[in-house]
Amino acid sequence: MEPNTIKIVIIDDHPMVLEGMQSILQQMEGIVISGKAANALDAMELIRTVHPDVVITDINLPDISGIDLCKKIKGEFPEIKVIALSTFQDRSFISSMIQNGASGYLSKSSSPGDIEKAIHEALKDQIMINVSNAAGTVTSERDSSGPVITRREKEVLELIATGMTNKEIADKLFVSQSTIDSHRKNLMQKFEVMNAASLIAIATKKGII
Repeated sequence: MEPNTIKIVIIDDHPMVLEGMQSILQQMEGIVISGKAANALDAMELIRTVHPDVVITDINLPDISGIDLCKKIKGEFPEIKVIALSTFQDRSFISSMIQNGASGYLSKSSSPGDIEKAIHEALKDQIMINVSNAAGTVTSERDSSGPVITRREKEVLELIATGMTNKEIADKLFVSQSTIDSHRKNLMQKFEVMNAASLIAIATKKGII
């Protein structure tokens, strides 16, 4: 095997998708398919055996979701890059995958060029998001330099972005306002900003919300 070869594992429960992805990836220079799996259990066994550089996974798997699988992979093999390739394009799915350590989120309608680019961006510790919407295809890329935030902080951040006050957020999350005040203060410190507008702007730029 060439020293610069990129080893890929593909995970999808549809045989035609697996075959199609294999065919696409085999046309790319320097990329080798190390294995395919139809569920998360088989995928983890395969990953432990072949130690790929990149895992490309569907979100909708028969045993656990691709979101949970991503968390398992990154927990056991933090150096492996995970890219989602899915028909699900809801913002919550994208956000959850990235929060769990994914290096990319692509629509299944993405071109071979987009898939190849996402693989190479992932190996450079970049994150690429390419999903389709009513207006066409939206592509964004960001570096991974954003601060690490907890799930609760992310939830608060998203609610701040909707324009809700701390009291409204506290009521919605059934916690005290002082708890939300503390979360907001921590977010400001982590993002090194002085106001909510700057907080939202930077979080959006970095792809966190």
